[in-house]
Amino acid sequence: WRWSMRSAKKENSERHSQRCDVELKLAVARKMKEEAGFYYPHNLDFRGRAYPMHPYLNHLGSDLCRGVLEFSEGRPLGESGLRWLKIHLANLYGGGVDKLSYDGRIAFTENHLEDIFDSANRPLEGKRWWLEAEDPFQCLAVCMDLNEALRSPSPETVISHIPVHQDGSCNGLQHYAALGRDKLGAVAVNLVSGEKPADVYSGIAARVVEIMKRDAQKDPAKDADAARARLLVDQVDRKLVKQTVMTSVYGVTYVGAREQIKRRLKERGVIAEDSELFGASCYAAKVTLTALGEMFEAARSIMTWLGDCAKVIACENEPVRWTTPLGLPVVQPYRKLGRHLIKTSLQVLTLQRETDKVMVKRQRTAFPPNFVHSLDGSHMMMTAVACKKQGLYFAGVHDSYWTHACDVDTMNKILREKFVELYDAPILENRGEILI
Repeated sequence: WRWSMRSAKKENSERHSQRCDVELKLAVARKMKEEAGFYYPHNLDFRGRAYPMHPYLNHLGSDLCRGVLEFSEGRPLGESGLRWLKIHLANLYGGGVDKLSYDGRIAFTENHLEDIFDSANRPLEGKRWWLEAEDPFQCLAVCMDLNEALRSPSPETVISHIPVHQDGSCNGLQHYAALGRDKLGAVAVNLVSGEKPADVYSGIAARVVEIMKRDAQKDPAKDADAARARLLVDQVDRKLVKQTVMTSVYGVTYVGAREQIKRRLKERGVIAEDSELFGASCYAAKVTLTALGEMFEAARSIMTWLGDCAKVIACENEPVRWTTPLGLPVVQPYRKLGRHLIKTSLQVLTLQRETDKVMVKRQRTAFPPNFVHSLDGSHMMMTAVACKKQGLYFAGVHDSYWTHACDVDTMNKILREKFVELYDAPILENRGEILI
């Protein structure tokens, strides 16, 4: 009873927090909506990744934030812009539709025109089709834009303010595949062109199912994993493994993977008992990490090499440092904390402060993800500068690049050229010289 009570209080507290958060975002939106336009100043973190300074309403935020934000300057859709707006709607709807070919996604949008018009004209009173999307508020915004364009006698001339996204496919693995010239990994994360996008998450999920089916055939009396495999084999899909796959290249631990999968299983409510849920999450995390190791051996070997380099440096009591391809010097800030006592006439205060000793383990585990983040930050900066020179509006969220619908083809060309330019340089060889 106490556990149930604690769980209910926790959920109520989280809902209250979410309500306050949404109200803060909407309050900013109400104040800013009459402005002709505004800019987001950005900060760089120590690795060179860019973050907007405004804490509440920004394009790094939730679906709600992204749904209410648009470019201040509109541009005519043109023929390509209308096409990309239809593709963008299918991407936002998700549910597997975003994994179809471009023609398949355009067909999906055209088959749902009635739902799109209904969502745009009667968002609350109508069928509420937009609420079925994975990103409902962004989906509704695009429905309104498409409604205006398609009801116009000349859709190509309609002015659109909507940012259309081009996202990396598991971007961390894309960088590792390019670093290691890994052809198999490149195919899995869409660095090689194909008729329809490869889905690395579905690939990992399929491999997890294979392992679980094999384990399910064992005797549950002799092997506890057999019962867990039978329980979980029908629950495995891309959504269950997605977060673990995404964070694997950023050094997710077994404990982290277990908690991620536990949250997904708890949302589904299939396993009621907490102890059973914990055991199932442990097993699922172990199998997912095994599948990842099998499918991305090259990425793992680069991560291990980078970690080994960092350990050698940290054991000399030196922080790991490198320079990004854009020339930004990076120093990992992880040092051991020491206690400093301050005695007064009333009491003794204990303060924590950094010592001269580095944290060897933290320096080692943090280096591979920090190094890749410095590379994706460099790629975004290179793309942003090139887009500015070409007269494009640009917004970026790490590995997701946004511009007007009519300019997507131009931005697509730029971001690919800049990725090739980034990896034309011998990055790993250069790092070897700097690190060792």
